[in-house]
Amino acid sequence: MQNFLVRFLVFLCGFATMGVEMAASRLLRPFFGDSILVWANIIGLILIYLTLGYAAGGRWADRDPRAVTLYRLVAVAGFTLGILPYLARPFLHLAIPALQRFDAGLGFTSFVGTLVLFSAPVTLLGCVSPFAIRLCTRAVASAGATAGTLYALSTFGSILGVFVTVFVLFEWLGTRATFVAFSLALLVSAVAGIVREWGITRALKYLVLLAIILLLAALDSSGVIKTTPGLVAEIESPYHYIQVVDDAGGWRLLTVNEGEAYQSAYHPERVLTNSIWDLFLLAPYFATSEPPRSLLVIGLAAGTTARQYTLLYGAIPIDGVELDPAIIAVGQEYFAMTQPNLRAIADDGRNFVQTRAAQYDVIVIDAYRQPYIPFHLTTVEFFRATRARLTARGVVAVNAAHTPTDYRLVDALAATLRAVFPGVYLIPHPNNANTLIVATLEPTHLDDVRARLARVTEPHVQAVAEQALPTIRVATATAPIFTDDRAPVEHLIHDIILRYALGR
Repeated sequence: MQNFLVRFLVFLCGFATMGVEMAASRLLRPFFGDSILVWANIIGLILIYLTLGYAAGGRWADRDPRAVTLYRLVAVAGFTLGILPYLARPFLHLAIPALQRFDAGLGFTSFVGTLVLFSAPVTLLGCVSPFAIRLCTRAVASAGATAGTLYALSTFGSILGVFVTVFVLFEWLGTRATFVAFSLALLVSAVAGIVREWGITRALKYLVLLAIILLLAALDSSGVIKTTPGLVAEIESPYHYIQVVDDAGGWRLLTVNEGEAYQSAYHPERVLTNSIWDLFLLAPYFATSEPPRSLLVIGLAAGTTARQYTLLYGAIPIDGVELDPAIIAVGQEYFAMTQPNLRAIADDGRNFVQTRAAQYDVIVIDAYRQPYIPFHLTTVEFFRATRARLTARGVVAVNAAHTPTDYRLVDALAATLRAVFPGVYLIPHPNNANTLIVATLEPTHLDDVRARLARVTEPHVQAVAEQALPTIRVATATAPIFTDDRAPVEHLIHDIILRYALGR
């Protein structure tokens, strides 16, 4: 019976370790996003904690090779896991003002403080496998087989921990309750072992730990994850933490993950947003004086661009591609994204372009996953695929972010587009944070573009054109050129953010 319980705990701790790693990203996502930088820190620190646990567990087992010691260790690990999401709350809420003020010091404190909380439970979980090997090894001749069996059990548990956590527990329980589920599973199993070895009386203090976790779970209202003024709805999907917010001006806004940018804006009585979406309305006139006949939006979000095109250019066929089906549902429920001419498609933008896209007069690429553009939507190979989906008068329009002084991402995207298209233009938005890059299938000239925009008669488009005309310029950057093999988008954006945070 003892060996069975020890082996079961090895499996369960392997399950919990990888489940906690996945849950850590989910816990941090509403406040810090889920960028590659966040994932690198999570994975790196979890591995550090496990390394410490492996070393400590082996030594601990040699000093005190009793099954009850392993059970007590697992019980403490389970308890610290259960209280972790509640202890993390004050650190996570420090991140809200830090990101709003771009306070690097406070943001770093919040991020690191949260991850440090994982040190105790994960290090203790790391102790379990070497401890179990010590307990289960009966002879030197079978030590290898014993170690192999236990590590196989732990790894099998880890495999299940990834898939069950992501595809079952998050959906059924949510993030905080997932931590509680791991905690209760570990505590119940460990307490059963302690009772068996020591009896119920000496196990009482561990039963108290179990009761504390149950009490916390019972008192947890599982209410709003991140408090935001004007919050209408919040949704957790496999891809994003999503918030719908109403501001004081009557605008309904869509934001995801850390929430420091808006992916869509909707006002029932207005067409123009005074943001980057308005500039997309100018894209058709870089190639022709005629209004567009079809549109593809990669990065549909809640349909701001699709709505503007429908209102101003008529019910033209629009394909809108959005990776996250939950965002499409949010757009339809909260943003009136119900235009009959819009076909909302849940797919990866590049996969759609390469496999089932039609031909379009305008292809809009607005697929930010703040603060990143997915690298596979920035390369020569991708832009060649979009070029193949353009009509003879087609244009591609790309939203690119920058700081008031750092245009390196804009220049890199423009240089990459210039490697594929004969005409590439830049339209900086007055917000000093976005530039629209427009590429034309056929050769064009800036004077002709300006003349076509100056002749626009639709009042809304005319207003946007008048604002943009003084700043439109031809793109001249020639490097770097992103390819599928080398597109260091994340590294470039990290450096831009760091320089901005340091005031450079």
